Amino acid sequence: MDALLRHGVDRDNIHVDVASGAKASRPMLDLVMQLLREGDTLKVTRLDRLSRSVLHLVTLGAELRERSIGLHVIEQGIDTATMEGRAMFGMLSVLAELQRELIVANTNDGLASVRARGRVGGRRPKLTADQAALAQRLYDEREKTVQQIADMFGVPRSTVYGHLDKTKTVPRQPKKTVTVKP
Repeated sequence: MDALLRHGVDRDNIHVDVASGAKASRPMLDLVMQLLREGDTLKVTRLDRLSRSVLHLVTLGAELRERSIGLHVIEQGIDTATMEGRAMFGMLSVLAELQRELIVANTNDGLASVRARGRVGGRRPKLTADQAALAQRLYDEREKTVQQIADMFGVPRSTVYGHLDKTKTVPRQPKKTVTVKP
């Protein structure tokens, strides 16, 4: 706060968020963004006080630029009113894009590697292999219905159906109706 006062910011115009800079939504930052007008300059002591995410920082920089609002980062000497300051933000935007693309590429590589080893994403099955085999046997031998099997394992019917091997399952025959003649 002292650095801001030394750089000519009125005490009434100093707004401090108590929350971490890592959070994208911060009430005081939102208020300051509403208060700023064309031709104003937002002064912060350090970039990490404004945002912990490069992508969020670049987004804020773009919004300020679109609204013709300057940004002066005191400790790092960045001032978007100068060519060097604008260049710094240009480099940050390139780095943010690179970071995003690397994250996507690494995620896709990791998923492909896991799939190649036979692991499929998603939740683990609710039935163990032994339970699924027992469910298959009980169903095929017509000892229990799908509902009874589901109740036995405490899972929904859809889970039991998901574990039944349709190639092994003997199709159910419709119940025969018997008519009794009087």
